[in-house]
Amino acid sequence: MNRIDRVTAILIQLQSRKVVKAQDIAERFNISLRTVYRDVKTLEEAGIPVLGEAGVGYSIMDGYRLPPVMFTREEATAFLTAEKLIEKLADSSTDESYKSAMYKIRAVLRGTEKDFLENLDEHIQVYRSRRNRHATFEVNPIQTILKSIAGKNVISIKYFAQHSQEKTDRMVEPVGVFYLDGYWHLIAYCRLRKDYRDFRLDRMKDIRETDQLFDKAHPTLKAYMKEWMREMDLTQVIIRVDKKTLPYLEDQKYYSGFVSQKEVGDKIEMTFLTASLSGFAHWYLTFGNYAEIIQPVKLKEKVKESAKAILESLK
Repeated sequence: MNRIDRVTAILIQLQSRKVVKAQDIAERFNISLRTVYRDVKTLEEAGIPVLGEAGVGYSIMDGYRLPPVMFTREEATAFLTAEKLIEKLADSSTDESYKSAMYKIRAVLRGTEKDFLENLDEHIQVYRSRRNRHATFEVNPIQTILKSIAGKNVISIKYFAQHSQEKTDRMVEPVGVFYLDGYWHLIAYCRLRKDYRDFRLDRMKDIRETDQLFDKAHPTLKAYMKEWMREMDLTQVIIRVDKKTLPYLEDQKYYSGFVSQKEVGDKIEMTFLTASLSGFAHWYLTFGNYAEIIQPVKLKEKVKESAKAILESLK
């Protein structure tokens, strides 16, 4: 990205939040803090009312608005891809809201980009995993939950507990939602159990936002999951695999605690949370000649031990 494009992108980022930290900008564009300061100064010299406070971050003066933004072809393609994902993986209310937003996005695209998306539309599809085909919603919970998190409203839900095969009425204080292995989950403080609980959204039979507000200081979802991981004694594993190998891992990675993946050069970096390094090592051996272990070092030792045991058994 050239400097002009980066400075423009920084301005858009500053308008996207009340306060943006310099470190966040540096990490997004992979630049130094000194470069961030220089780019922000460029915006100030151009007449942009940027406000900065040491130790807090940057913000744009209230009332300032950037003129209408044109999306790039790559950004428009990303929106289309997200639309396909939301259509299959979210509830109908969220899907309808996103489709409405997509009409607005398409409306500001240039004619060539509109034609581009029209031609591409039938060439992107998302299919549910066969083993998760029953993860459907009886209600539309996602928007209600997110609205309640923002407003700190207590949620009333009718929940079907799988272990007891019973329906229960719960009053919960929502913390956050996440998608894992084909299912949406809500982490919330349950007033009935007086503790935090994990509720599967597809097991909710009814949900509504109440007028009751809660003032309890709950942890962020990220902090809660980090503590949960520590209590579960899970180990984070990071590996990098050849792109050509990735399709062969799609149906298996979830059984090994798959969390996320991203491109790193010509490889795919995959992150897992596993309760058994030995078990992970055995799985890794099935494709290890097309991959490398980033962390932990102990996993490398486990793989060597497993490989040695296999060689000895062949003597």
